[in-house]
Amino acid sequence: MGLINTWINSIRGVNTSDDWLLGLDIETDTASRAYLKKLAIDTVINYVARTMSTAKFSLKKNKEKTSFDWDYILNVRPNKNHAASIFWKKFFYKLIFDNEVLVIKTDDDQLLIADDFYKTETAIYGDSFKGVTVKGFEFKRTFKMSEVIYMEYDNEKLNKITDSLFKDYGEIFGRIIEIAMRNNQIRAGVSIETTGTANNEGNKQERTQSYIDRLLKAFKTSSVAVFPKVKGIDYEEFTNKVGATNQSTEELTKIKNSLIDDVAHAIGIPSSLIHGDKAELDSNMKAYKKNLIKPLTKSIQDEFNSKLLTKSKYEAGYRIQVSGILVPDIFDFAVQIDKIGSSGVFWIDEIREEAGFDPLPNGEGQKVIRTKNYEEVKGGEDKNAEDE
Repeated sequence: MGLINTWINSIRGVNTSDDWLLGLDIETDTASRAYLKKLAIDTVINYVARTMSTAKFSLKKNKEKTSFDWDYILNVRPNKNHAASIFWKKFFYKLIFDNEVLVIKTDDDQLLIADDFYKTETAIYGDSFKGVTVKGFEFKRTFKMSEVIYMEYDNEKLNKITDSLFKDYGEIFGRIIEIAMRNNQIRAGVSIETTGTANNEGNKQERTQSYIDRLLKAFKTSSVAVFPKVKGIDYEEFTNKVGATNQSTEELTKIKNSLIDDVAHAIGIPSSLIHGDKAELDSNMKAYKKNLIKPLTKSIQDEFNSKLLTKSKYEAGYRIQVSGILVPDIFDFAVQIDKIGSSGVFWIDEIREEAGFDPLPNGEGQKVIRTKNYEEVKGGEDKNAEDE
């Protein structure tokens, strides 16, 4: 059959003896890159959330610890489903991921983190929240700002990354995976006689496709694959005959780490802490605590002080304090603690507070103690001469 006749038959819809081969499926596999976004966000935000989950809440009056009605709720069991550590981890994860978090208090003194809500803003009377939903249950009432715990994170950088950067990284990551898969791909050809047994018995396309499918399944699932040879169909593998340069899987790890680095920098975490690098650990930990943890701690302290304390109590010296976050090892700073305390520059309680510990009872930590002959200078050499 000449080329002209083949072209005419294709227009007329007449199948030639080899047209059915074009309908055979060659299996392909495409991987979704959505997990890259979840991997980077979960890795970074969970790091912060775990840090903040160790928070301990206490009420102090003039820096002395006092009884606290919310002590059990905030430090032990905020609600029937979560212990305090899990609750605060979820709280800060949602705060950073959504840029805001809303906590409501039920009639039986449970704290619940809202999954969804609608915020109505007003300039004078205070904002309110409607449609508050927790685990599929929607509260029909309207919550006033004074009745809830509400915090905003205000980090637009994270939103910009999730909207654009992940798409670029996903394309690059997918391309590297495709190259690696091609370099390690099994390549084979199936020769089919257009006359003979394979061409005459039954439906040619179904029989051939079934044969190819069984071969692919055997290669994917079995370490040793043995298959029968069918008359009229000849399978030949080219994998070991075609040279290919293997793409290093290290490129995949570099892409993932680079994406995590960008998210960490947007939030304010030294990326080396996320990866567990020991180089410059102290300086990175100080930057992490100063630039991220302290502002978060200050924000939640301000929110609880404004919602749980009246103006009269605040003026009387009452404060809600958050401690227990990134508490330093006192043995690592024993020399510095001794130097600061013995010089009399700070009270012992001030040093303990900086280290994350409660003040000493009965005001014992509010005394100036000087050791090692620290004395006030009185007039220099002339004064000393007169004393002699």
